[in-house]
Amino acid sequence: MTSPVFRILKVLDEAGIKYFLNRYRDDTIDIHATLVGERIEISVFEDDHVELSRFFGNEDVLEGDLIYDIIADNVRENDEWEKRMSKPENNA
Repeated sequence: MTSPVFRILKVLDEAGIKYFLNRYRDDTIDIHATLVGERIEISVFEDDHVELSRFFGNEDVLEGDLIYDIIADNVRENDEWEKRMSKPENNA
């Protein structure tokens, strides 16, 4: 029986869809594919179960210093999250 990883890669290859592989966790192989207006993230787990996430959006080209704003927003959100998580719980 063929591994789910190889079955998925074969289908992507046959469809001419480009992808790349990553490992973010010890128990998964991640396949990332990008289509027009869509990104797909496929995680194949050590036990052969598969999870998939789809992200839709436009492909507008943005100009200027937007990358700095995006990074700053992310840092602010992470800082706020860290502050909320590090607060001791009020047991009163």
